[in-house]
Amino acid sequence: MAGTGLVGIKARWAVSALFFANGLVVGSWAPKLPAMMARLEIGESVAGLLVLALGLGSICLMPVFGALVARRGSAWAVKRAAALFTPSLIWISLAPTVWAAAATVLVFGALIGGMDVAMNANAVAVEQARRRAIMSSCHGFWSLGGLAGAGVGGAAIQAMGETGHAVLVTAIVAAILAVAFPRILRDHPGGEAKSQPLRLPRTPLPYLIGVMALACMIPEGAILDWAAVYLQREMGASLTVAGWGFAACAGTMAVMRFLGDEIRRRFGAVRTLRVSTLIAMAGLGLAGLAGSPPMALAGFALAGIGIANMVPIAFSAAGNVPGLAQGVGLSVVTTMGYSGILLAPGSIGFLAERTSFSVIYVGLSLLLIVPLLLSRLARTADFEAAA
Repeated sequence: MAGTGLVGIKARWAVSALFFANGLVVGSWAPKLPAMMARLEIGESVAGLLVLALGLGSICLMPVFGALVARRGSAWAVKRAAALFTPSLIWISLAPTVWAAAATVLVFGALIGGMDVAMNANAVAVEQARRRAIMSSCHGFWSLGGLAGAGVGGAAIQAMGETGHAVLVTAIVAAILAVAFPRILRDHPGGEAKSQPLRLPRTPLPYLIGVMALACMIPEGAILDWAAVYLQREMGASLTVAGWGFAACAGTMAVMRFLGDEIRRRFGAVRTLRVSTLIAMAGLGLAGLAGSPPMALAGFALAGIGIANMVPIAFSAAGNVPGLAQGVGLSVVTTMGYSGILLAPGSIGFLAERTSFSVIYVGLSLLLIVPLLLSRLARTADFEAAA
């Protein structure tokens, strides 16, 4: 029994390391984009298309890796996705033309999406094996990795050059994976799962959970992409203060993700989701109605507290849909959820030109009525044995 518990602990930290490594590479992409723009001599419009290629690649490969998880298990799928994903920043740094860069960024995005589905599926498998929620803290480790990659990346590129930075990140991630791979929980789909045809689910439940995830992720993307613009252009904040908009949300989000598993164990997934949604609605409403930058920052921080655990709960619920192969449910929900971050920025910018960001953030608080109404679907995330 003790040995089994030790294996569970090792598997729990191994999947956390996967999330951290993924976040580190994705965070390192942020300072790489302006460096690549300068090297290839491209402007914002072309760079925007490269970012779109990243998002499209991510969404395209998610269903494929969902099928691989269903057929071969999350451990098999995540090891292959992570191995291919690790050197991807080097490919991007060596791309000599815009078209080559577009191709490498498309592949980069595809592998991000594939690894995302597989590592979330492995987190669900570890949850089921240990009978304890870990999804929120796994996403917390992703946030830490993203913060490390984005925070140090600019200085590393200045000191080492674009390629040197990519090699450094690749070496760090390879070392993390070398330690994590032998400890990843090996889940093996049953004979029934292997014999199931690889098709989209016919039950509406994963699609409804996907709608819930989509509504949860659009506000996060709106704060990431537009909070600084809102604070600077509509509220007259300095560039320094404007930069704190997403930081206020990301900081509280990271803290709450590490607390989220215990909160969910104590109060249940449905109640946690409902309270989180109400907090996020209050935060977005406060940010939109704020009369000063400090009040708006307080609203974004409050929104981060609420948003933090909404998506992890949706992913846990998707991975535990009865009668559905784990990877298939997760691929549907992750694809639908992340499409919000892909599609939201352009749509929000278009709407803001005709209204204002203040109206947008208030409107996004009302969008969260959707997950509030669908919150009962999160009950499949409650899998721990009853006391």
